[in-house]
Amino acid sequence: MARSSVDETGARAKNYLRIVEHYEDCLARHGDSHLGVDWPNAADAKLRYQVMLDLILHDRDRGGSTADLLDFGCGAGHFLEYLRDREIAGVNYHGIDLSERFIALCRDKFPQVPFSRLDVLAEESALPAFDYVVANGVFTEKRDLSFNEMEANFQAILRKLWAATRRGLAFNLMSTNVDWQRDILFHVPLDWLTAFLTREISRHLVVRMDYGLREYTVYVYRQPNR
Repeated sequence: MARSSVDETGARAKNYLRIVEHYEDCLARHGDSHLGVDWPNAADAKLRYQVMLDLILHDRDRGGSTADLLDFGCGAGHFLEYLRDREIAGVNYHGIDLSERFIALCRDKFPQVPFSRLDVLAEESALPAFDYVVANGVFTEKRDLSFNEMEANFQAILRKLWAATRRGLAFNLMSTNVDWQRDILFHVPLDWLTAFLTREISRHLVVRMDYGLREYTVYVYRQPNR
């Protein structure tokens, strides 16, 4: 859930902490539930977990029997619960979040699983490498940030995540091809996104808009996924 913007001097303004506070308020009001991580519908939340899992399942050339997976912005660890409910084997899971409250909750629920609190936009922070990185819901809400602020946050974080990705990265964004848009959400034009990704990240992209929600998910791979 970490995000940042850059002022004219190049110093990072931690406006993204306001978004973290929003999610912590959701947790305080709704507890360990889909509402506690601000997903309005439990069935839609599970659908998103499946789409994130497909990052790995669709990478037919990944090889080996295990894969290291980073759940960036892990929230309450619901993606890990989904993996365990589906009995997905061969995934070494690691969760990272900026919120100490969510990390404490995850460590209490899963004491044998590595969970870390980290602000990836802090200059001293460094991410270890993972085969796959998923960022589910990290970029869907901007709350009271301007589009330009959120755009800068998104780009800076994605560069950090890509540097830590060995094989594939997945994230979701709100679509602009909808009958309504909300000011608190981060609606991103697909042409702008693909221009940024192909210019600075990778040309090996899969864009998914086939799962019926007012958003889309992008898989970015290091190599062609044939």
